[in-house]
Amino acid sequence: MSIRENVLQKRKGRRIARIRKSISRGTAERPRLSVFRSNTHIYAQLIDDTVGKTLVSASSVSVKKSKEKKQDISKEIGKLLAKKAKEKEITQAVFDRGSYRYHGRVKAVADGAREGGLTF
Repeated sequence: MSIRENVLQKRKGRRIARIRKSISRGTAERPRLSVFRSNTHIYAQLIDDTVGKTLVSASSVSVKKSKEKKQDISKEIGKLLAKKAKEKEITQAVFDRGSYRYHGRVKAVADGAREGGLTF
């Protein structure tokens, strides 16, 4: 790993720690909605931090892509996650954007989850 990559990794770690410090830990009643974004896919999961267990998850890997925009697919992932959460009687969550800005695909997941019935 080069010096530049090491510095960037440390910055990302500090950014994640700063964001996680400001949000509350996820519980069974109000889990943490964590978002991970790669170049090709997006993943979202509801996590109960008291037990360290994922309650519900959804990803763009499971969704059929019909040449849609990544942002549209991300919104569908949010709706799918909210639907699965409703089945487990989860209505509230704490949104954790990770090291990403609340913009684009990350915002689309949050909007889709809100449309599906989750509240933050």
